[in-house]
Amino acid sequence: MANVVVMGCGMVGSVMATDLAREPGLKVTAVDANPEARARASERAKRLGVPLTVAEADLGSASEIRRLLTTADLACGAMASRLAFAALKTVIEAGKPYCDISFMGEDAWDLDELAKTKGVTAVVDIGVAPGMSHVLAARAAADLDVCHSVAMYVGGLPVERRWPFEYKAAFSPADVIEEYTRPARLVENHAVVVREALSEPELMDFPGVGTLEAFNTDGLRSMAASYLGVIANMKEKTLRYPGHIERMRMLRAIGLMDETEVEVNGAGGRHTSVRPRDLLAKLMFPQWTYQPGEADLTVMRVEASGVKAGQTRRVRYDVLDYADLATGSSSMSRTTAFPCAIMAREVLAGRYTRPGVVTPEFLGQDAALTTRLLAEQAHRGVAYHRSETTG
Repeated sequence: MANVVVMGCGMVGSVMATDLAREPGLKVTAVDANPEARARASERAKRLGVPLTVAEADLGSASEIRRLLTTADLACGAMASRLAFAALKTVIEAGKPYCDISFMGEDAWDLDELAKTKGVTAVVDIGVAPGMSHVLAARAAADLDVCHSVAMYVGGLPVERRWPFEYKAAFSPADVIEEYTRPARLVENHAVVVREALSEPELMDFPGVGTLEAFNTDGLRSMAASYLGVIANMKEKTLRYPGHIERMRMLRAIGLMDETEVEVNGAGGRHTSVRPRDLLAKLMFPQWTYQPGEADLTVMRVEASGVKAGQTRRVRYDVLDYADLATGSSSMSRTTAFPCAIMAREVLAGRYTRPGVVTPEFLGQDAALTTRLLAEQAHRGVAYHRSETTG
């Protein structure tokens, strides 16, 4: 029996852990420092009738992670971004294969040589976006003789729009705010350019959802380096209901997304310091938290344009997924957790053994692997649809 450790019991980690625990021959342990997260993971496993061990661990501690990995055959990561890079390094140093969805700010490729030296396969960013967005962008580009441009659009949204935000967050509060502050890297005419987050809005229509607004976020990530000089133009944009950009730009403009502490008057006239971003999260995220029974959706479109057989062609993948209220799984947790859990099985079974830090576009270059990723997700109710048009 193979032992798998899932680091992080949040909305995504708990879905990942229970999906893996369904597999005969896998013993899965989900770990988290947060007792509420551990309780939710245990309750989910009990509700689904799958055997899952839940344990406490400080995932910010390298020694704790090393202890967890002692008997593990593979680890999966579903942590807050601030913990992710250090955890990746610790797992690689321990010589264990790894599949991770944590949106780390650091460059995971900085650990590529270490992973190769250790003979470790470390698949990072293998969620929905980044993740399947990159897999499908690479696959679509490979289906063209020459690819000129790639565009990725993705959003997680509440099905029901409610004032004032018409948005709720399906993952870490800190990571959501990070999307609105981290500069976005794009590729234009074979050169990497940097744009402000929330910039260059586009209005786009999506069947079943309606009109959404798209804006720059730093989701292109490793695609920019992997295909630099190969694909002339590449971009990734986040999707929200119209009006969201201006609301977030206003909050950012008055400094509520800043990380530098400011002094404020506290109780009894005493001065105290607070990080504006912490205050914003404290006040805003109760309104952004999904309540029991509230449904979300995930919408994604990946397009590659170029030339095939002498004709201008466009290859497109679309997905529109909804929460599974029967299992208590949000759409964002499903679409993010499943690719990671499926890749973990691929690595454990020895079907994917490339050493080093592996980003999702390398997976998309493998047609058979991409087919398995899509088929396994379709089996779980997440169906991606491919289309190809001329002109």
